[in-house]
Amino acid sequence: MRGAVAALSAGVLLAACGALQTADYYWQGASGQIDVLSRAQPIDDVIAGSDDAALTRRLVRVQAIRTYASHELGLPDNLSFTRYSDLGRPFVVWNVYAAPQLSLSPRQWCFPVAGCVNYRGYFSEDEARTEAARLARAGDDVYVSGVPAYSTLGYFNDPILSTFVRWPETELARLVFHELAHQIVYVKDDSVFNESFASAVEEVGVERWLKAEGNAQLDAQFARAQKQRALFRDLIRETRERLTSLYASDATDDAKHTEKTAALAAMKAAYEAAREGVPGMAGYDRWFAGYANRGPNNASLASVALYTAQVPAFRALLAQEGHDLPRFYARVKEIAAEPRSERDAALARAAAAVPLPVAIVGQ
Repeated sequence: MRGAVAALSAGVLLAACGALQTADYYWQGASGQIDVLSRAQPIDDVIAGSDDAALTRRLVRVQAIRTYASHELGLPDNLSFTRYSDLGRPFVVWNVYAAPQLSLSPRQWCFPVAGCVNYRGYFSEDEARTEAARLARAGDDVYVSGVPAYSTLGYFNDPILSTFVRWPETELARLVFHELAHQIVYVKDDSVFNESFASAVEEVGVERWLKAEGNAQLDAQFARAQKQRALFRDLIRETRERLTSLYASDATDDAKHTEKTAALAAMKAAYEAAREGVPGMAGYDRWFAGYANRGPNNASLASVALYTAQVPAFRALLAQEGHDLPRFYARVKEIAAEPRSERDAALARAAAAVPLPVAIVGQ
């Protein structure tokens, strides 16, 4: 889907460690990561040797965005996003999500260092779809998402990739800020915390970057994208609320399946109506097509929630810290070190103390 950034494909990153999954899975992860890094060249060298004027201009802008990220947003000042890799394909990895047919709780897969995450990542689309088919045969709802970027959490120097370098400039800035945020804080076994934190940082970062740029065209570009995201987010939220109540009810499984089908059809119809009136909404067609063109399901709904659920709480926490990013990062690190129940409680208290009408920037 347009703008969807699976910021951490931890299963892919650490596929060479441990024996929790098959040897083939580990091998494809390790070899895929090596391939991405082996293609990376310093951006200055690419600029000097390229005859692609559009790519050259964009890489120069990437360098400016990267500098802003560290100097003004307090994000890691390292070699990440200082090199460029041309992958020759539309996505770097494909993530597979799965959920039971009558639950919005996604399946988890666990890895030795990264902990448990709610997706499996593959550098091959065919392999991802093979895994999705296996999960579907076992009875799960499944969703396969092409991923333009992921973070290696600072273990490697992540390059700028051809999979996203030509995105609209505001979307490119969002992605860079999001990925670098993952290098500040990463909590094992808590994808929602990790993704919501990075999404909050990307949102605040773009707001500040746009103010510094003072470019009306970029402001308009971002406003359009925000409007599209808001409409998409509202559709997802309303459907999730409807299904959450349904799945928790005493209705029979047959009745739940019938109502689930109706809820998803209503969401898709609402999207089709919105798509006609809002330029750019067609970018969400891939998400609404779903796995094997079967439409949205529990797995695709769960994939969106990973990026947005706790963003308002993180925004509120930033406000509590006086909108000072270094202080905010320090506080988030403190919360990250607490048990999950205490993390969730701390974020809930922040959200309740500082209610903010924030726009969630996620998938």
